[in-house]
Amino acid sequence: MGRPRCSSTRSGTAHSRALAAQRRPGALIRLARLRRGWTLADLGGRIGCSAATVSRLERSTRIADLDLVHRAAVAAGVPRPVLMTSLAPPPEGTAATTIVTASPRDAEEDSMRRRTLLTATAAAGAVGPAVLMAGLDEALAATPAATGAGGPLDGRLTAARALFDTGAHRRLLAALPGLIADAHAAAATRAGLDQARLSAVYSLATAVLSKIGSYDRARLTADRARTWAEVSGSPLAAAAACRELSIVLRHQDQGPAAQRLMVRAAADVEATGLRAGAASAAYAQMLCTLAYTAARGGQRADALAMTEEARRAARRLPEVAPTGRLFTISPAAVDLYAVGVHWALGDAGAALEAGRNLRAEQFPTPERKARMATDMARAWWAWQRPAQTAQSLLTAYRASPAEVRDRPAIRRIADDLTSRHPRTPGARELRTLLHAPA
Repeated sequence: MGRPRCSSTRSGTAHSRALAAQRRPGALIRLARLRRGWTLADLGGRIGCSAATVSRLERSTRIADLDLVHRAAVAAGVPRPVLMTSLAPPPEGTAATTIVTASPRDAEEDSMRRRTLLTATAAAGAVGPAVLMAGLDEALAATPAATGAGGPLDGRLTAARALFDTGAHRRLLAALPGLIADAHAAAATRAGLDQARLSAVYSLATAVLSKIGSYDRARLTADRARTWAEVSGSPLAAAAACRELSIVLRHQDQGPAAQRLMVRAAADVEATGLRAGAASAAYAQMLCTLAYTAARGGQRADALAMTEEARRAARRLPEVAPTGRLFTISPAAVDLYAVGVHWALGDAGAALEAGRNLRAEQFPTPERKARMATDMARAWWAWQRPAQTAQSLLTAYRASPAEVRDRPAIRRIADDLTSRHPRTPGARELRTLLHAPA
């Protein structure tokens, strides 16, 4: 009797591996559920959703909710390595079968956002933004061949982060396909450090795509960042990937899912003991992101409590983060998050008070300096102070033009201000800058 069962087990394992190789996580979950003798309702009850939702999850070749996939797989007992294989991008030369879908709202607005990007972003040399996005789309559809470019990947990733920090979004978009290809080639070693580096590349891609409002692509890269972070076993890479994914989820009107994800991410980082400075910085960053997510969801008490907890966590951090640290949070950065939290809660006065003592020199990169100014601009605009809004936007533009040009929400404020208050001091200069060639 034991031998047939063993044969059945081997057959089931082979089937699981075949489904993983075909990039079919839903089918894997169904197989694991049936092995347990569970109905759709049984699994749904364990993960908090309906039988119909489980059925759609199992039948679909598109991942609409990565968090749900993970919860269902864990509950059904899908081995983690098998699940990770099913979620990984296909190897070079293989057509992708797993496509991450955006929310209905994102689908409706995608064409508008793309037009905003294409018109607000001028050509980089002879290569226009449409070509840059097409190149990235190709790299995301199927992993391209390694470029063989010289230099260690760590140095190239550092250089790519510097492009983000200086607001060089077009140059970063141009560099990402080659960086993705070479990071995938390096990760073929199955070394945890190489896999964590690949996750970091996808997290960086998510950050710039979120910045320019391309949330459908950002969801795809965020999912891959999280997958490779879990494969690598690095808690810091996992924290960074979860943070980027939560930001995308928030923009796709999935605030509760974003909040659940961040709660778990913060707990995982805290479980490390926070003995290293990098872990303490990661924990403070998780709390800041969680506070802002709660604020966007209208959860005032939770948002303010998390902000205060982040302040306490940041007291142990240096005023300027050490070079190379993944999370560059500082006490001043927490105060800047407080500006955003109060703005999201609809209290522009408290937001302005929270940012009253912030200074550009407290932030190490042009992107962060500009972000301080744009956050203050949002608060001034909500407070119905066009003159102060214009000056804040000009300050942001001078620090990093892309922070005003490329971010859809900030660009809308700038366009509204110059249209509705053309005689406000600074409005004419701002309009000229926004419509000048990049």
